Amino acid sequence: MNHHDYDCECGCDHDHFHEDDFSSQDKYHDALAQYDTQLSDEHVQAQVARLLERVKENDTPEAKKTLLSCLDLTTLKCTDNEESVLSFVEKVNALDEEHPDLPHVAALCVYPCFAGIVSESLQVENVEVACVSGGFPSSQTFMEVKIAETSLALHEGATEIDVVIPVGKFLSGDYEGMCDELQELKALCGEHALKVILETGALKTASDIKRAALLSMYSGADFIKTSTGKEPVSATPEAALVMCQAIKEYYAKTGRKIGFKAAGGINTVQDALAYYTIVKGVLGEEWLTPTLFRIGTSRLANLLLSDILGEEIKIF
Repeated sequence: MNHHDYDCECGCDHDHFHEDDFSSQDKYHDALAQYDTQLSDEHVQAQVARLLERVKENDTPEAKKTLLSCLDLTTLKCTDNEESVLSFVEKVNALDEEHPDLPHVAALCVYPCFAGIVSESLQVENVEVACVSGGFPSSQTFMEVKIAETSLALHEGATEIDVVIPVGKFLSGDYEGMCDELQELKALCGEHALKVILETGALKTASDIKRAALLSMYSGADFIKTSTGKEPVSATPEAALVMCQAIKEYYAKTGRKIGFKAAGGINTVQDALAYYTIVKGVLGEEWLTPTLFRIGTSRLANLLLSDILGEEIKIF
């Protein structure tokens, strides 16, 4: 799909959204009307409980290796500096040299000012350089700043961009404002993946999470992501289930596969296996690859490596 064109699934005969096809806000409500967005939080919780009964059957070495290959290994601390980020990258390089039989992580995720260091020092092939951008983590800044920051990150070597939806605009019903921002940022990214963070802990209800997910996908998101990890409530299995169901329904209507990323508060292997189980149960095994599934974490890599290798590993 050309990144300037956005599929219209409103049931009409034309193929793409155009400003004169609908009044500016109605087109988003019409698009959402094609999906069931009136969800019961209690029903979602019951669905999650049933799915998570299957975590144990996915607790295998193969699943843990898949999880390792889907990690967005992350450092997003206010104390990050050039030396600490370089050390972070060198550990990834060393791991690949010491354990060439293990899958490498999917990406290293850093602030935009460190994109150059990562892209220049990363020696492992096919590991993406991901940058948070667009006024992360609040998304509360001028659009001109979001554009400049994203452009600079890409110029410095970022191959993926993670941005947060303007949550305030979404919650106030300004769907046009939210979607215009995302479309403009996707146009900047071009063929590079745009990962759109819903900040599900701030959305509160399953219905809001589903609406935000659908609008993000309409606006060109290549991945939808749960959280920044900077809010009191981060990723939850319930949010993941709703997002994966939205991805499944969107794919059924458009044929476009959107990735899912869980991030924030994923501290144990069992946490990661819960998200693996939800993705597998809702979207199927074809989604269990780095091109369609990511887990953002700064601490899970050691735990996964320790489980896979059968000895305590403290590389990261």
